[in-house]
Formats: sequence, structure tokens, C-alpha cells
Amino acid sequence: MATTNKNKKAASIFYCLLLCASHILSAQNTVEWRYDRTGVYSQETGLLTSWAANGPELLWHFDGLGLGYSSVSIADERLFVTGYTDGKGYLYVLNMDGKLLHKVEYGDEFDENYPGARSTVIPNDGKLYITSGMAELFCYDMQSLQLLWKKNYAQDYEAENTKHGWHGPPLIIGDKLIIAPGGKKHNVVALNKTTGDVIWSSEGAGVMSGYGVPIYIGDQQVPQIAVMMSDYIIGVDASNGKLLWSYHHTNKYREHPNTPVYSDNMLFCMSSYGKGSVMLCLTNGGKDVEKVWEITELGHQTGHVIKFGDYIYGSGEKTHWHCVEWKTGKVMYSDKTLARGNIIAADGMLYLYSDKGEMALVKPNPQKLDIVGKFPITLGSEQHFAHPVIYRGVMYVRHGDGLMGYKIR
Repeated sequence: MATTNKNKKAASIFYCLLLCASHILSAQNTVEWRYDRTGVYSQETGLLTSWAANGPELLWHFDGLGLGYSSVSIADERLFVTGYTDGKGYLYVLNMDGKLLHKVEYGDEFDENYPGARSTVIPNDGKLYITSGMAELFCYDMQSLQLLWKKNYAQDYEAENTKHGWHGPPLIIGDKLIIAPGGKKHNVVALNKTTGDVIWSSEGAGVMSGYGVPIYIGDQQVPQIAVMMSDYIIGVDASNGKLLWSYHHTNKYREHPNTPVYSDNMLFCMSSYGKGSVMLCLTNGGKDVEKVWEITELGHQTGHVIKFGDYIYGSGEKTHWHCVEWKTGKVMYSDKTLARGNIIAADGMLYLYSDKGEMALVKPNPQKLDIVGKFPITLGSEQHFAHPVIYRGVMYVRHGDGLMGYKIR
């Protein structure tokens, strides 16, 4: 009898380990917004440390996405990306060789200031979450591509859309799907990711969204969600939505498109339109914040930043690339070699994609912009705003209606 119980216990432990391994493998094979919102593709290894004069090998390209600035997301060995054609938004599903598998219309898309699809698709636990520029949230089954439920931020949460159209992707924490519609009643909302039902709704700071790209901070006494609203950076309790702290930070358009960066009690928030960036320190177990430093040079509408070691690398609004010391805000260098743009990192290198279509491979160096490779993105159309993605040694670059896959391993 004792032997039977022992065998059952061993089998149970083995099953748990197998389940954990399955979840870990699944997470490693999923790419959402800027990989995990940090822009650092930490799973990538063995990548090229230099490029040929004409750039890395182009494996394939796909034309016909329509207008859009959303990046690729990856799950279940498929690529997901959105595009805009004739007023409608479409979900495109491609295989890893760039062949179109499915095209699904999800609804109206933003057609005013910079028409096009905006928000990156968020894959999670067999579902796809798409946010349109019209501030609508759609949940699709990843396999059947059937619509499961949807929300309209204006109708459901009394939210006001931003001047340049919504593009903040939702954040998923366990069974919660976090959105930041803004407004007086439903500033930040947690939905059940399966049903779309409200788990909690927070009044937050009571102001409209600043695009609403939330991040999760889990190492504080109070695990929380941090997000930049139109006039405040706020932190709310992840369990119930209670407002923990707020810090006044705004600009003339009340828009903050960049995702906050968090590390070791320090929260970096980059704004735009002349406002620049601020570094906050979480105190009192995450219940309060205080300003550490502020800098106007580091600000951008779409570029985001990378924390690499003790430094921040990113672009300014006046075509400067900056390196800034994380703890002090000291500007290590400013460089105009490349036009401003966005930035990601992988395998110890930085990847800069300028608004002029220059793709650069850069060695992190706090003393200078150390470019070791560069080539132009000539395929595609319109603005070079979409952030590149790296997965299993392939760099995916979206330029308007075109998507390219480059071999960088």
C-alpha cells in the first residue's frame, strides 16, 4: 500500500513538472508587444555581430498588409499582424515562411491622423486580443479565428479616444486582462481574459488615457500596474484596482505613446512633444513614488527605449540618439548619425530602426553610438514606425503594407 502511494506521489510530481515545462516552453515561443514589453529579446542567442554591406539575407517578404504601424506577434508557430484597407481593419495570419494563411476583418479602423492599424496583437492561452484605433477590443479564438467577445471603450467605459487613435495593447496577468480606457469612472479596468467580464474597475486618476500601455510590477509589497494616463503616471493595486500613487506628468497633446520601463524600484517614463522623460522611484513597498531625475532631451512619439546594463538607449525628438545613465539621468552622448526612430535589443546588441528607413546594428557603448552594420529598408510603404521583432534568428520588419523576414543568425 505504501509503495502504491509513493508511486502515485511520484507520478503526480512528474505531471506537475511536465505541466510547468509545457508552460515555460509556451512562454518562450510567444512574442507580444516588444517581446515582453521591455524590447529586450532575451531568448535570442547566436545572432550575427556584424552585417554585410547590403545587410543580412532577406528570406522572404509579404506585400499587401494595407496601412499600419503594428508589430508582428508570434504564437503557435504563426505570425499575427494587423492592417487597414478601405476603412476596415484586418488580422493577417502568416506561417513562419511569410505565406498568408488567413485574413479576417475585425471592424472599422482609424482613418484620420496617420490612418492605419496601430496596436500589436496580444496572443495568450489560445486567444488573440486586438485593439483597434477606434478603441475597440476584440477577443478571437487563436485556432478557429472566431470572435469570442468584444468591448467598445466609449460605450462600455465612457472613454474618449485619443487624437491620433488608440494603440495601447492590453496587459495580461494570470486570468486578468488589463486595459486603461481612461475617464472618470473606468480609468483602469481588469477583465476576465476568457469571458470579458469585469473583475474590477478603478477610477484611477480620473483623466483620459494617454494611449494606455500598462506594465506589471510584481516585486513590490503591493504588486501593481503602472500606466501613463493623459496627465498622470499612476500605479494601481493589481488585485483590486485601488489607486496607490499618482505623479503629474503631461504635455500639450496629453499623449504618451511609449511603454514605461521598470527595474529595481525605478520606473522610467518617456513622454513626447517637448516634455521629455522622468525617472520615478517606488517607495513604501510600492505605495508611493518620488522623482529621481527628469530630462527633456529624451522624448519621442513612437520610439521607446532600451535599458541595457546601467544605461538607457533611445531616440530624441530632434533626431538625436542618446545614451543616458539609468540612476542619474546623466547624458553620456547625443548623436545625429541616424534619424530618430525605435529600438530593440537581442543577444547583447541594439537594433535601431530610423524613421528614414535605416536599420542599424549597434554595439552598446555609453561613450558613443557604435554602429557596426546598416542597411536601408526599401520594401513596403509609408512611415517606418513599426517596431522590429526577433524570433529564432529571424528579424521581422514591418514597413507599412510590407513585411520582411531577415536572417540574422
